[in-house]
Amino acid sequence: MSFLSRLGITSSNPGAAGAAGFFPTSGPEVISTDPATGEPIASVRLAGASEYEQVAADAARVFQDWRMLPAPKRGEIVREIGNALREHKDDLGALVTCEVGKIRSEGLGEVQESIDMADFAVGLSRQLYGLSLHSERPLHRMYEQWHPLGVVGVITAFNFPNAVWAWNAMLGLVCGDTVVWKPSLKAPLTAIATHRICDAVLQRHGWGGALGLVVGGDADVGETMVKDRRMALISATGSTRMGRHVGEIVAHRLGRVLLELGGNNAMIVNRDADLDLALRAILFAAVGTAGQRCTSARRLFLHADIADAFIPRLVRAFRSVRIGDPMAEDTLMGPLIDAGAVEGYRSAIREALSQGGTLLTGGNVLDRPGSFVEPTLIEARADMPICREETFAPIAYVFRFTDLAEAIAQQNAVDQGLSSAIFTDSFRDAESFLSAAGSDCGIANVNIGTSGAEIGGAFGGEKDTGGGREAGSDSWKAYMRRQTNTLNWGRTLPLAQGVKFDV
Repeated sequence: MSFLSRLGITSSNPGAAGAAGFFPTSGPEVISTDPATGEPIASVRLAGASEYEQVAADAARVFQDWRMLPAPKRGEIVREIGNALREHKDDLGALVTCEVGKIRSEGLGEVQESIDMADFAVGLSRQLYGLSLHSERPLHRMYEQWHPLGVVGVITAFNFPNAVWAWNAMLGLVCGDTVVWKPSLKAPLTAIATHRICDAVLQRHGWGGALGLVVGGDADVGETMVKDRRMALISATGSTRMGRHVGEIVAHRLGRVLLELGGNNAMIVNRDADLDLALRAILFAAVGTAGQRCTSARRLFLHADIADAFIPRLVRAFRSVRIGDPMAEDTLMGPLIDAGAVEGYRSAIREALSQGGTLLTGGNVLDRPGSFVEPTLIEARADMPICREETFAPIAYVFRFTDLAEAIAQQNAVDQGLSSAIFTDSFRDAESFLSAAGSDCGIANVNIGTSGAEIGGAFGGEKDTGGGREAGSDSWKAYMRRQTNTLNWGRTLPLAQGVKFDV
C-alpha cells in the first residue's frame, strides 16, 4: 500500500491539526481497519478536549482576518486546494476504498466530488450576491449583503469520509468562514490525509488554521464542539438520533445547524416504465456502496401489472452482483463497514421475515474474511415496522401497488424524507410525482435512481432527514449571515409606514 506513505499515513498518526499543522495528541489510540480483510491499516492517537480547544481557538483567531480577504482571493486559494486534490486523486481514492470498502470507481468518484466542489466554490466566490431593494422613503437606497458567518463545525459520517466534508469546507472557505472538522472514528485516515493535502495549500499562503481537524470521541470532542458558542454553524451528517441531540444542544445556545440525517428512500416503477432502465437504476441505488449511502434505495414499489415479470429479473440481477475485493476492477460491491453493520443486516432480515416478509434472494453473510454480505430482496408489506426503519445495508423491500396515488402516499408514510424516484413514461404521472401533492422528499427524480446526486443541486431532505441543504444551488447562504442596509442620501429624515415624529 505505497499510497499510504505518499499520503503521509504511517503506523501512528496524531489526531489534531490547527494553525501550526499537526501536533501531538494525548488520547487513546483507535485502529483503522480494512473492512475487506479485517486487518489493521494504521492507528490514530485521538485528540481530547484540550486539543480541541487549541484547534478551535486557532480557527476563531484566523477567522478575524480570513473574513476580510476578498472573496475572489479566497476563491483563488480554494482553486489551488482543488488542484492539490487532483494531484492526489488516485492515492486518496485508494485510501477511501481501503478504509471504508467502497469499490475503486466509487472511491475515485468521491474524491472527484470534492474536486468538483472546489471548482464550484471558485466560481461562487465571485457570485455571493445580494439584492438591491426599493425604499419607500425618498432619497434612500436599500440593499442586502452577505457576510462571513464565523467558525463552522463539521461532523461527518464514515460512508462519505471525504466528499461531505468538502461540501461544507469549500463553501465555508469562499464564504469567509473557517472550518473545524470532526470526522467519523471509522474513517480517520481519510480525514487525516485529506487535511494534510488541503492544509498544505493554506499554510503556503499563510492561512494555516483556516481548516482545523480534531479526530476525537463524541464525549470529549463532539459534545464540546456542539456546545461551543464559537461554532456559528454545526453541520452534522449521521443518524436521526444524533441529529436530534445536536439540534437540541445548538438550539439551546441559539446557534445554527445544518443537519443531513437518515434516509428511507423509495423507487416507484410504474406500469409504463422502461424496465431495462429501472433495473439498472435499482441495482446501483440498492447495492452501490453496499447499501451504505443515505440515498440508497430501500423500498421498491412495483406496479402489479409488471411485478410478476420484473421481480425475477431483479432477483437475477441481485444474484449477479460481483462481491469481493473493492480494489479489484471487476468488483461491484465491497464489504459493510464493520461487524456491527453485519449484525444490523442480520437483525433487519430476521425482523422482516418474522413480520411476514418473504426472502426472494440473499440474506447471507459470506464465509470469508471481512464484512461481506449478499444483496438482499424481501417481498413485504409497506406497513411492516421494519420497512419504516433505515438499515445501512444492501436490503431492499419490494411492494406491489395498483394505484399511483396510493404508492406515493405509502412512499411518504415514513419518518424520513431524503430521496425518491419514479420510473414512468407518462408525463402526467411524472408531474404528479413532482407536484406539491407528490413526493415529500428533498430529492425527487424521474427515470433515474435515488443515489448519485450532482453537486450543482442542493442536497438534503425533509422530516427526520433534518431539513439541511448542502453542495450546490444557493446552499452557500447557510454559511453566511444576511445584512440589510439602508442609506439616506437626502437631508431629511422621513420614517417608514408614514410615522410622524417631529420635534
